[in-house]
Amino acid sequence: MKRRLAAAAAAVAVVAAGAIAMQGTSEAAVLPNNFKSVGYLPSWAGSVSSIQYSKLTHINYAFVLPNANGTLQAVPDPAKLQSLVSLGHQNNVKVGLAVGGWNDGNDSAFEALAGNAGARTTFVNALMGLVGQYNLDGIDIDWEYPDPGTSGNNYTALMQQLSTALHGQGKLLTAAVVSEGGTANGVQPAVFGMVDWLNIMAYDGGSPHANYDWSIASVNFWKNRGLPAAKAVLGVPFYSRPGYKTYAQIVATNPAFANQDCATIAGVQECYNGLPTIRRKTQWAMANAGGIMNWELSQDATGANSLVSAIYATATGGGTPPTTPPPAGRTGRITGIGGKCVDIAAASSANGTAVQLYDCNGSAAQNWTVATDGTVRGLGKCLDVAAAGTANGSLVQIYDCNGTGAQQWQAQSNGTLRNPVSNKCLDASNNSSANGTRLHIWECFAGTNQRWTLPA
Repeated sequence: MKRRLAAAAAAVAVVAAGAIAMQGTSEAAVLPNNFKSVGYLPSWAGSVSSIQYSKLTHINYAFVLPNANGTLQAVPDPAKLQSLVSLGHQNNVKVGLAVGGWNDGNDSAFEALAGNAGARTTFVNALMGLVGQYNLDGIDIDWEYPDPGTSGNNYTALMQQLSTALHGQGKLLTAAVVSEGGTANGVQPAVFGMVDWLNIMAYDGGSPHANYDWSIASVNFWKNRGLPAAKAVLGVPFYSRPGYKTYAQIVATNPAFANQDCATIAGVQECYNGLPTIRRKTQWAMANAGGIMNWELSQDATGANSLVSAIYATATGGGTPPTTPPPAGRTGRITGIGGKCVDIAAASSANGTAVQLYDCNGSAAQNWTVATDGTVRGLGKCLDVAAAGTANGSLVQIYDCNGTGAQQWQAQSNGTLRNPVSNKCLDASNNSSANGTRLHIWECFAGTNQRWTLPA
């Protein structure tokens, strides 16, 4: 989990213990097949009285920090934790304590204590003391990150000791883990049997940020390492990159931004997960994983634009709004060099399908809408620069429309079609008009392979 927003959020008011009386009692979410909806609440942001307890199954309070000798630093805002546990339990929501966090990339205390048997025991005993003191339902270890090798061995030893202690008292042990890559090998497969589940931090990566395909690949990465699907909980961000704006701030800027994944705010393209992507991820997780986790609750919007509400409604089979109709525009074929048509390969609507030149044949794969929102659409998808590339030769494909700059196109007076983010033009590779010629982007020079006739 991230603490980068801590300074900016420090001024956000937090509820005192006396506010408990303001909160009504409801039942926790009961989701199909033991599906989990997990939220994190930071000590430095958010109010316990504003949480939608009836739409969550678990909440983790973040963070308590370890010391190198296995002792713990003081619980931040203990009154807030007490209030959270009280309200959570009134509403039948399980409340855990998250230990660690990003901590500006400093995991030296974890490295030291995990490598010393005595410090490990001190650490486990200290956590069990907090479990009893605050009536917690479990512990979430957020060591970012144990490295492969000795560090990973020590992590396994630590998790084994915690598993024995916590499970012996009927408490939960979970852990937050990196999305993918070599660092993930610091969490050895032996740990999978020690935890109740892993919260997979499928954010701060992908282009655009935390996009659907990259996020699903992150969960599958862990499943391919042997993590059971029921223990794989997909993490989703309630904030944007690169500016770390909260989803609530984004929607407050323009409520329409709730239905897209990128928006230009103060001249910067901020990418996040809007309602359609959150619903789609939840649907996938219902069929292929054990739950959805969010970082973090204070960043959510309220009312109809709430992401927590969208997760709950999707998981319970209701609340999905009707599909928004595509924007209006001019529809027809797009022709280029040699009179060939811009064509979706094999007439496939799958994400990542190549866009090419081909003999004009009047098929749906050659029927494009040059829309009023700057997109070019075919077969229900958008013309897209793969991986949001900006270099010469970045391939063009079709992909789910997501509001990113990689899907924006501007027709120029010289017949070119320019992508404003890369400042490059749609180009038929190698100046070729052969069937199957791939389209990509290239420096604009208005050659015959960059001039296009759009629908009238």
